[in-house]
This record gives sequence, C-alpha cells and structure tokens, in this order.
Amino acid sequence: MANRETLREQHLVETEWLANRLDDPSIQIVDMRGYVHTQTEPDGYQTAQYVGAPEEYQAGHIPGAVYLDWTHDIVDLEDPVPAQIAPPERFAEQMGRSGIGNETLVVVYDHHKSSQFATRLWWALRYYGHRNCRVLNGGWAKWVAENRPVSTTPAAPQRRVFTPRVNTAWRITAEEMLREIGNRQSLLLDARDEGQYTGQIRRGPRGGHIPGAIHAPRGDLFLADGTFADDRKLAAFVERIGITPEKRCIAYCNGGVAATSLLFALSLLGYTDLCNYDGSWNEWSRRPELPVETD
Repeated sequence: MANRETLREQHLVETEWLANRLDDPSIQIVDMRGYVHTQTEPDGYQTAQYVGAPEEYQAGHIPGAVYLDWTHDIVDLEDPVPAQIAPPERFAEQMGRSGIGNETLVVVYDHHKSSQFATRLWWALRYYGHRNCRVLNGGWAKWVAENRPVSTTPAAPQRRVFTPRVNTAWRITAEEMLREIGNRQSLLLDARDEGQYTGQIRRGPRGGHIPGAIHAPRGDLFLADGTFADDRKLAAFVERIGITPEKRCIAYCNGGVAATSLLFALSLLGYTDLCNYDGSWNEWSRRPELPVETD
C-alpha cells in the first residue's frame, strides 16, 4: 500500500487549508447538501424520500461553491432505479457547467454525519476518470462551527471541458453482483444500518441482505464531530470486518450513496480494488429472482 499520510492528503482537505485557498482559480468547491427522509412503520416497512437542499445553499454556503443536487444533477433521470449515476454525456455537461474541467481540483462538502453525498460525488468523478477530488473533512458543520466565511452569492464559475473516461471496475450491475455471491476473491460489504441488514427494517418489498454480505456500517468510520477517523481506527475497522488487500471489495447500501463513504475510507487506507453496486437495495429488493438472506 502507498504511504498513508500521502493518501490522506489525496482524499481529504481540512477547513483551514480550504479557508486559505478560497480565491484559488484551480479549485472548484462543490456543495452537495441533501437528505434522505425516512419513515418507518410499526411492522418495519420503511419509505425514503430523496431530496436536495438548494434553499440551504442559497441561505449560506462556502464562498465560491457551486451547488449540485445529488437527487437530480448527477443521476440518470431515465433509470427506474432511483439515484443511478448519470450517463457520460449528461455528467460531463453538468461538470463543465459547474466549473469542473479535466484539470480542476474539486473540493466537495455536505452536512451529513457520514459525508455520504460528498463521497458520492468523489466516487462519481472517479468512475468517470477524474481523480483530482478531495472531501472537506467535517463538512459544512465543522466549517460553520469554526466561524469560517459564508456567502449567499451564487457562484458563477467559468465553463470548462470535462471529458468522461468510464472506469467500469468501479461500478457493478445486479447481474454481475449475483455472480459475485460465493466468490472467495471478493467481499460483499453492506454499509446500511443494522436493522436494514438483518431485515428488521424493510426498505422495499423485501428485507435482509445479499447472501454472504458482511455488515460494514459506515457510521463506524467517523468521529463524533463528523470527521473521518484516523488511520489507526480505520485500520481496526477493516481488521474487524475482515477486509484484506488481495480481495475485491464490493459495497452496497440502499441507493449506492452511503456505500461510497465506505469505499472512500478504504481508498484512504490504500485499497484500490473497490466497486460500488449502484442499484443497491433499491434495485435488489424489487427483483424477486434475486436471492435474499436474513438474520
């Protein structure tokens, strides 16, 4: 594995670092705030509403940041499975319009306790061949808590050229996921909450998890203030889960978003054979021919 200090710098930026570079034209800051609003019935059935937070961006954001709605701007609006990654042309157009070109350093933040919307953009950019993206450690909450500058002026970035180069290894389909069940060279990692993993909480027609999947809750990757745990704690998480460098790590959640927090943390530690099942439980639970396991 590569040097971990270098890897951390390649994945994360701190608030002070960004505050000192707000006028750097080579950096495009992206605000990815949004929500997953859930409601759980007494029988465990759970519904979810995916929403952006453009009004919060308008009320105040990091100076120079553009806003991207995770439910609309980077998704395939024609796909019946919610929140699937946008096709190359649509993604490239949105990136270029947002001031993100092939050489742009992207710094992304959100306000989620696991930075899952920020890491979703990190994963999407990696999927399309753009590796120059950093997540703001601690996100919006840390920025505001430290009384950093806030603006209400919408950003007007210069349009740039973004060339998508699809990295097929970073995304897996349901059919490919089915073939991975029982493959000793792969680890299937379920990043959802425990109740969803066991089937006590049911998102969609069926509860439970993909057979053989290991529960790897993303919440364990973070400290109380929303920053990523240090390498020692992340390594302990990896050891407890049983993740090893020689195996391919395939993560999933409900919509392919929370799983990216897990993939980000593994990349932060130097793991490279990583993959996201983008359809995740939103797709898997609705296809009765696909097997399900409960605890």
